[in-house]
Amino acid sequence: MGNRVYQPLVEVTNLYRDVAGDRYRIGMPLNANIAADTIGRFAKGDRSDHLALIHENLDGSIEKYTYAELDDLASRFAVYLVTLGVERGDPVAIHTAQSPQTAIAHMAVYKIGAIALTLSHLYRPDAIAHVLNDSKAKVIITNSDYWAALRDRLDQVRTLRHRIVFGKSKPGEISFSDCLKTSSDGFEPVITKTEDPAFLMYTSGSTGMPKGLIHAHRIIHAYIPSLTLVFNMELNYPNGIFWSPADWAWVGGLLDLALPAWQHGQTVVSTNQRFTAEWAFDFMERHQVTHSFMTPTAVKRIAEIREPRKRWNLATRVICTGGESLPGEVLRWAEDEFGIVCNEFYGLTEFNHMVGCCKRLFPPVPGSMGLAFPGRNVAIIDEDGNPQPDGTAGEVASWLPDDPSLFLGYWGEPGVPERMRRGNWLCSGDLAVRDENGYFWYQGRNDDLIKSAGYRIGPNEVEDTLISHPYVAEAAVIGKPDKERGQVVMAYVRLMQGQEKSDEVRKLLQDHVKENLATYKYPRVIEFVDSFPLTSSGKIRRKALRERVASESK
Repeated sequence: MGNRVYQPLVEVTNLYRDVAGDRYRIGMPLNANIAADTIGRFAKGDRSDHLALIHENLDGSIEKYTYAELDDLASRFAVYLVTLGVERGDPVAIHTAQSPQTAIAHMAVYKIGAIALTLSHLYRPDAIAHVLNDSKAKVIITNSDYWAALRDRLDQVRTLRHRIVFGKSKPGEISFSDCLKTSSDGFEPVITKTEDPAFLMYTSGSTGMPKGLIHAHRIIHAYIPSLTLVFNMELNYPNGIFWSPADWAWVGGLLDLALPAWQHGQTVVSTNQRFTAEWAFDFMERHQVTHSFMTPTAVKRIAEIREPRKRWNLATRVICTGGESLPGEVLRWAEDEFGIVCNEFYGLTEFNHMVGCCKRLFPPVPGSMGLAFPGRNVAIIDEDGNPQPDGTAGEVASWLPDDPSLFLGYWGEPGVPERMRRGNWLCSGDLAVRDENGYFWYQGRNDDLIKSAGYRIGPNEVEDTLISHPYVAEAAVIGKPDKERGQVVMAYVRLMQGQEKSDEVRKLLQDHVKENLATYKYPRVIEFVDSFPLTSSGKIRRKALRERVASESK
């Protein structure tokens, strides 16, 4: 089945057939550079005047940039970064959401061999300070509005030397627009190897604060076969318009849409408008969006509108989605009422795009994660690392030597941690079953990590923020099942002696997390308790709390 299904894909991707192993592999170039392989690829030649980016500002005004223009601006900015002392391998923080400045900054950083450190505009001061201190970043590119909360707390960031700000810069800050006045005459981008680090993305784990996760320049080549599939083999669709509401600080917005669209010479539209279903359809109509990546939560939101084509003149053909399971009813709506293809895919930030769908080549099965992608060796394994027969539940795993999407390691911790390995298998932490037709069916997590609306949220970081409030003595955070988001953050809180339990205190604690960590990480449910179930060593038993929630939900 696999050979017959994937044969057409070989002709349009970097897949090749390993005759000795009788399976597909993903070809990798010797040298790779994300800037050269995306915007730079079309900066000269007959596509140089094609629009690479259309940005809609909050006031409705539009900015447009061709491939040649974006590449030139990136070169100018690269020269300026070098004058600030940025060297190859240095992290440069980019805190600019979806904007032309984000595209320019990313390309400039890659051109000089530095590392793009992505910072979400949803991060609050404590989270930003943690990332900057942990990475030891010396330079940040930021939006004046996003940076406002940290302007008076610079003593919390120890290594930061330069703040490049677009919007209203203040004394001591560098205007982004002034950086672009630098001449790029004579500038030559560095040549980077496939394995050289390209970007640093902080992502939540089940314990501790977020860790910096490093990917190499090869990542955009590793994604070609799988993204070709989930975009229904239309990455080269004539004059496509690609858009995602997902922040470009994360894999979904950056690696699953913006970069692959530019890699194939397409136009990307961007905005930072607040997402609602009605607005999304207005936006897609206004810009005639043809292809999109949306989280399942976003797809669920737009699915609340019946028969949208009766109200909007839409050009949308394909929406791909990942991060959590998409309900079968939403898939039915996408196909029958919206009249589009909706392909799901599954993976981790550390090693991604293991399993997914492509309606053009094989039928999606509602509720299923899809089939293993070509070039990936995916199995269900037991606790000893033994592949399990079809129909048996186990952990989703990828074969270590064969996975080109594998990250380089965590910041300060190069290589694959032993905790992620079981022999030569990379462990996902997700439980699933594969059926006799090769389709995978998600079962749940085997650790404490919370996956809510496509976001990864570590319980420990939320607990630490809650405990930092003077009213809180102790806290334990788990994921509570939720039909819309998959899970929501739920906190069990023991208050300080004498502190009264009330709805006012509950809201105060929720706002505390929103303001100091991130809005999307706040506990939507808080239950006050007098004590916690403990292990013999005195640790809170989150498993017992999850079991309690599960029994109460029945």
